[in-house]
Amino acid sequence: MAVPDKGVHGPLAGVRVVELAGIGPGPFAAMLLADLGADVVRVDRPGGGGLAIDPAYDITNRNKRSVVVDLKSPDGPARVLDLVTRADVLIEGYRPGVAERLGVGPEPCHARNPQLVYGRMTGWGQEGPLAQRAGHDIAYIALTGTLGMIGAPGEPPTVPANLLGDYAGGSLYLVVGVLAALHHARATGAGQVVDAAIVDGTSHLSSMIRGMVAAGSWQDRRGANLLDGGCPFYGTYETADGEFMAVGALEQQFYDEFIALIGLAEVAPARKDLARWGELREAVAARFRTRTRAEWTALFEGSDACVAPVLSLGEAPHHPHLAARGTFTEHGGITQPAPAPRFSATPTSVRSGPARPGADTAAVAHDWDVPDLLAPHAPDPAAPAPHHPGQEGA
Repeated sequence: MAVPDKGVHGPLAGVRVVELAGIGPGPFAAMLLADLGADVVRVDRPGGGGLAIDPAYDITNRNKRSVVVDLKSPDGPARVLDLVTRADVLIEGYRPGVAERLGVGPEPCHARNPQLVYGRMTGWGQEGPLAQRAGHDIAYIALTGTLGMIGAPGEPPTVPANLLGDYAGGSLYLVVGVLAALHHARATGAGQVVDAAIVDGTSHLSSMIRGMVAAGSWQDRRGANLLDGGCPFYGTYETADGEFMAVGALEQQFYDEFIALIGLAEVAPARKDLARWGELREAVAARFRTRTRAEWTALFEGSDACVAPVLSLGEAPHHPHLAARGTFTEHGGITQPAPAPRFSATPTSVRSGPARPGADTAAVAHDWDVPDLLAPHAPDPAAPAPHHPGQEGA
């Protein structure tokens, strides 16, 4: 299968992906595939849509190309199906049944391309009592029990942005599913549908902790466990300048080094006495308040105490370790995370900035041999507007 740009690198070079435009984890999953070298063509709506930001800054559309197709027009579905015929993967994030009503559901797609991997990204999943209900990340993680784990006891749960549900429980599981199904399709010639639901993925992320609950080593309440802030040597502490340090001195040898450097040998035995954890936490908090974040960072530099400064989004790219690794990169004047993970034989890169809606129609029509993409749409003003997915699982 042809690669549109001879400079493209990555383990997925040669894989073609059709992304039906949305926002949230669907576009992020497609970005990850594009970062890995796939030729991702985003099918945008006339007039745009998606995030309420300038498209030039929507990093989730980097390394992609865009065409505009009006799925409300009589010939809109046929144009998408022409792309599907030449694709390996399709990703959509509509509510269940919407793609079918638009004429681009799994059945017509597989009729045109039996090997197609059809990836579906929703919050609630394709079936179940809530499948047709609108939602956002926070609602999905609330029902799975994961939101209720995060935060201080006696306070409302802490919202972890939309990283836990949308991107960890959603995008990454969709990508795993798509790649597994792609492997199967290439081995057998048979495509399939991948139903990636945020409630499923986020629940799956809690596997280790649910095992600990079953073993009696995890309490089903916030701030009472080893990894949820309840442990005084696994948490965050404020410094003299109002910044924070993160402590993760779980193992005995790391704890011993932490205690020695912070100078709290007198309370060190409290580590093994749960009744004294409050005393230990207060002592550690009081000590951290005596110096600035920079001073504590310098003190713990080079140690195995498992202590690090809590950096802001703006500060993180300048940390010496992340800078040395190139964890962040700049493209088009935007500092952004570099593609991950890394590959020794097929390196990845940010090859292009966010795709502008429709900017690549001519190039895609040529590269994918779909000349009808360039023809004017046949208008159908009487057709009902399709439901805008609004976000990942609506």
